[in-house]
Amino acid sequence: MKANLPVRQAILKRRTYEAPAEGRSDKVRLDFNENTSGCSPAVLRALGKLTAKQVAMYPEYQAPTKQLARYFGVGPGELLLTNGGDDALRVFFDTFVEPRTSILICEPTFPMYRYYAEIAGARIQAVRYGSNMEFPLEEVLAALRKKPRVLFIANPNNPTGTVIREKELRRILAAAKRTVVVMDEAYAEFSHFSAVPWIRRYPQLFVARTFSKVAGLAALRLGAVIAGETSLAFVRRAMPPFPVNLAALAAAEAATRDRAAMRVYVAEVKRLRAWLAAELDKLGVKTYASAGNFLLANFGAGGPALFRNLEKQGILLRDRSKDMGLGFARITVGASQELRQLLRAIRRTARGDFRKRKKAKPPNQRR
Repeated sequence: MKANLPVRQAILKRRTYEAPAEGRSDKVRLDFNENTSGCSPAVLRALGKLTAKQVAMYPEYQAPTKQLARYFGVGPGELLLTNGGDDALRVFFDTFVEPRTSILICEPTFPMYRYYAEIAGARIQAVRYGSNMEFPLEEVLAALRKKPRVLFIANPNNPTGTVIREKELRRILAAAKRTVVVMDEAYAEFSHFSAVPWIRRYPQLFVARTFSKVAGLAALRLGAVIAGETSLAFVRRAMPPFPVNLAALAAAEAATRDRAAMRVYVAEVKRLRAWLAAELDKLGVKTYASAGNFLLANFGAGGPALFRNLEKQGILLRDRSKDMGLGFARITVGASQELRQLLRAIRRTARGDFRKRKKAKPPNQRR
């Protein structure tokens, strides 16, 4: 029997978001930018110490917020914890975006900006990254004259790896007098640039962060919004009283106490990212400079068939052919042995599709 439900038009007009396929745990997971080395052992120890009494209580946020605020270099009143990085983005729509008002995004980018905008019934202004994945600064500045409610910038951008720094950000904030500027810094630790120190100078600036990437806590869903205390107070009004679970709080506290593990992971990603780009170049595969824990590559017309073949071998890449052009894929910079396995499979599968050159040894894996 067909249900006659009063579903909002915004929901009827959009497709359900396609989450990762099930059964990925035993595969080479280079598709969703996860930390494939896993979380710090300190995180597992902290989770093992949780008691039945604690699990039965509603979580308490004061102490974890203080510690995590210190980690980000802000005050507790400038930090709002959220149920994952996606929730840190959703709350801006709940706070600032009304139906038929506009948001501004730079595509290709993280699809959740468009996802939430469509659900909110917002108008979407989109400008495009350049042919070499350069940030469209002048187009953004021109679009800001129309005063969109919110501008979302992934920095570094997913999937291009593009990063903007002080000069570009200063011009954007100067032009965005009536626009909320959200810097989505899911990959900031790999780029060594963050807008967090700017929040007290610019009340329209908000920074979204996540513990899914560098800390390896994707399964526990913990994100954060950072902004000046007065500005963040408006966002707090849109949040439920208990958005974050106890396990996520305990894990994040442990992860931020073990900063050495994160530093080792970041260093290894940077090392392997450069090596992977060089190896793909030897195969005739074009890559783009990246400041994240991933690499965007263009495999050309044979890309989709290659990706399907790799998947049959248990190697997962993020196919971006639908929104970026035939043959584009985003590749997570996984562990050394995972990348070696990927390259062997590409050489074996592609056969004569790519140029053959002498293979170099990858750097030694540190973790």
